[in-house]
Amino acid sequence: MRAALPGGDVRDDAAARALYAYDASNYRSVPAAVVVPRTADELAAALAVCREHGAPFTVRGAGTSIAGNATAAGPGGVVADTSVHLHRILALDPEARTATVEPGVILDDLQRAARAHGLRFGPDPSTHARCTLGGMIGNNSCGSHSPAWGTTADNVLALDVLTADGRRLTVRHDSLETAPPAPELTAALVELTTRHMAALRTTLGRFPRQISGYGLHRLLPEHGRNLAAALTGTEGGCAVVLAATVRLVPLPEATTTVVLGFDDLPAAGDAVPAILPHRPLACEGLGAEMIETLRRRSPGSDPGELLPPGRAWLMVEFDASPDAPAPPDPKELQDGTGAASSRAVADPAEQRRLTRLREESSGLATRAPDGAEAWPGWEDAAVPPERLGAYLRGFLRLLDAHRLRGTPYGHFGEGCVHVRIDFDLATAAGRRRFRAFLEDAARLVAEHGGTLSGEHGDGRARSELMPLVYPAELLDAFAAFKRAWDPSGLLNPGAVVEPHRLDAALRIVPDELRARPVPVFLGLPEDGGDLARAVRRCVGVAKCRTAPEAGGVMCPSWRATGEEMHSTRGRARLLDDMLRGLAAVPPDAAEAPVTGGGWRSEEVREALDLCLSCKGCRSDCPVGVDMASYKAEFLHHHYAGRRRPASHYSLGRLPQWLHTATASPSAVRAANAAMRNPVASRALKRTAGIAPERPLPPLAAEPFRRWFARRAAPTPSAASRPVMLWADTFTNAFVPEVGRAAVAVLEHAGFTVTLPPEPARGPLCCGLTWISTGQLDAARRHLARSREALAPALDGGVPVVALEPSCAAVFRSDAAELGVPGLDGVLTLAELLERHAPDADLGSVPPARGAALSQTHCHQHAVLGSAADDAVLARVGVANERLDRGCCGLAGNFGYEAGHYDMSVAVGENGPLPAIRDAAPGTAVLADGFSCRTQVTQLTERRPLHLAELLAAALPAARGDDHR
Repeated sequence: MRAALPGGDVRDDAAARALYAYDASNYRSVPAAVVVPRTADELAAALAVCREHGAPFTVRGAGTSIAGNATAAGPGGVVADTSVHLHRILALDPEARTATVEPGVILDDLQRAARAHGLRFGPDPSTHARCTLGGMIGNNSCGSHSPAWGTTADNVLALDVLTADGRRLTVRHDSLETAPPAPELTAALVELTTRHMAALRTTLGRFPRQISGYGLHRLLPEHGRNLAAALTGTEGGCAVVLAATVRLVPLPEATTTVVLGFDDLPAAGDAVPAILPHRPLACEGLGAEMIETLRRRSPGSDPGELLPPGRAWLMVEFDASPDAPAPPDPKELQDGTGAASSRAVADPAEQRRLTRLREESSGLATRAPDGAEAWPGWEDAAVPPERLGAYLRGFLRLLDAHRLRGTPYGHFGEGCVHVRIDFDLATAAGRRRFRAFLEDAARLVAEHGGTLSGEHGDGRARSELMPLVYPAELLDAFAAFKRAWDPSGLLNPGAVVEPHRLDAALRIVPDELRARPVPVFLGLPEDGGDLARAVRRCVGVAKCRTAPEAGGVMCPSWRATGEEMHSTRGRARLLDDMLRGLAAVPPDAAEAPVTGGGWRSEEVREALDLCLSCKGCRSDCPVGVDMASYKAEFLHHHYAGRRRPASHYSLGRLPQWLHTATASPSAVRAANAAMRNPVASRALKRTAGIAPERPLPPLAAEPFRRWFARRAAPTPSAASRPVMLWADTFTNAFVPEVGRAAVAVLEHAGFTVTLPPEPARGPLCCGLTWISTGQLDAARRHLARSREALAPALDGGVPVVALEPSCAAVFRSDAAELGVPGLDGVLTLAELLERHAPDADLGSVPPARGAALSQTHCHQHAVLGSAADDAVLARVGVANERLDRGCCGLAGNFGYEAGHYDMSVAVGENGPLPAIRDAAPGTAVLADGFSCRTQVTQLTERRPLHLAELLAAALPAARGDDHR
């Protein structure tokens, strides 16, 4: 339930509690309630209620904390989410180079606003597209460019905060005083600083990435009595941030990146001290294992082509603005660092690709090269840069000693090493090894003068280890600082001070509590057929929570609602909770589910209802979460032996209905007459569970198969090669002109076209409509029939072409998951032309009509890619711009289902529709997916084309009319 209480939107239902039990860490701690404040006053009211009842209070932003910093509320506690409403940029002063923001502002939103004035916020974690300024302040985040612009603490000028006892104070970067004055607080800070001055001076502030603990050295006179910086990095445990004023820095006019190749990562670490005198903007390190993982995740592309020879690399960025010192010569830098190779990159597009290589590492590292799960916990240690090479050697030896594996990478310019390790968190022995390794790793980093955290904070993961790296006096100082602000221990308890155990509340259900495996229908081969393991792919990095401006497809429903439940991560969390119940975890165990009902769970059904099954997460999620498949699996079990929604019978079985409706010309006329009749159409939609707002497309007067059977096919030449064309349901029934155009293009390219014979007992179909509605038994049957029909071609080496991208994607991916192998040889039209007719003259598009805007079908984006399409368009002289801004919103049956129309439109408006409307007159709008073309046709004034139609129009006139 939800209630508008003085504390804002308060949610204490099972779904909300399950969603907010996680962040991006190894931990799960279920709160009693979640509050989503709309204003600072509502946030204060929520804290007041918690203070009255002694309930722990944890504030979070995007929930991307990797150390468990945002899960500490625990049983009886309350989590407050500032990201939903408290995301205003309150002021931006280009002259003063400052901005004032609410805590829920996404970093990229601030960067876009500042960029208009030639400015930026310096710190930039890899999660910049979804992390909030409040979260960055909590953790003292840094990112790639901290060598130039410092940590978040270095860039905070003032904080408006709420104390645990309800006072609102402003703290600044140049005083221990607050406004309004708080004499007892100031006196406590002065006393703390005086008493512990020696420890603060000698232990803290020794190198830039010494983030672990509290930055109390900033209270010292030589650091300007910087109270705002001292509060930054306290993980929400001392005060609640209501607003922050931050420093902005000028954007470089240009940059250049020098990539240095090394034999191994320790050698790259050794090189860092020689690089720092050149004052780089960034110096990032990664190893060959990460590149191999990227290759596996991106078939058809080679991320390594950007890199010079080596097994490890430093990507060193320099300011190349006209008024900046000249960057070092790459060869001189190579010689000065002992690198084996070097490459200079000045092109901004290539630099962005390099940046993405590094930014994707945080997600990619969650799976070892062999697919084993890898976890954080020791993902953020840092050492002085001059000790980096030696630390890396010791760290790799330590991994070997504990029989563990990990792939280090990170911000090498400041000695910060990120890594995920293949800890076994499901067994008692594995958890013992987890603890032993972390204790040994803490001792190792202490030997090198390092720190437990270089930007992620300590949280649940590392706070318990602090006595291994800091003296007792410093820990007393941390405790005194927290008491001065939060004497009752109300705020985010268990982080830094009085820590939780690092091996308690782990989110992995221990094997000893699992009473039985959970049977599933889909193969899930990459996860060993284990849905729980597949769901655990989601580690919470929250790339699914990015704005449309970030590009990609994932996650269209979150982009439309901003609700955690409607993100890929939120759905994964609810599925994880549901699977705890199916694994029969005892209800009194900490790992027990919050939601109930198992496969009948209404919370999971509600969350998945607005999943478009677009498969965007399959490719856009760094670890390949495939929510469309998980949704299909859930629906298969949820409705087993039960009545399904009407749309599952109508839209889910649409190929059967269309087979009947197109059986004869009279049947087509009757169906179209019914759809044109307002009364009949309304009744049909109501009965079939179809959105009343959605127009129904008319059936073609002559289906494609009937046209193909009656046409006078040209006599094949001796050089003609056979090709089989997959006549999909939608091309056949609705847009036969696309099929006719494809035949014209294929025959012109030297192919003899055949269709697979359609069996008398029903239509040939890839089964997608059955898959998306969770009717997996029927989907398997249809795919088996399709395999039988295509076998003569596929087994005989004859190419098979699918015009509908979703059909090709099913054949290439879902079929094997459903136990129907052997269909992965089906190609798109562009793939066929590139692979089997690379020298064919496809004609040319007149220059005046040679511009195109392409909307890639989501399933093609996720499974097939568009490289072949781009190559074919270039062959015929088309200057193509490929849209990279989300889903069209129709998404097969989704946009036709009752209750989904508004969401479908919102997704399209967040996605490609505005760009399509704004395209210059004469620009061809290309969309191979029937759903995409339908949505564009219904919601814009443009008439989109299939690639086959554009190519057919480019053929010589004698052949160009054959498809009409």
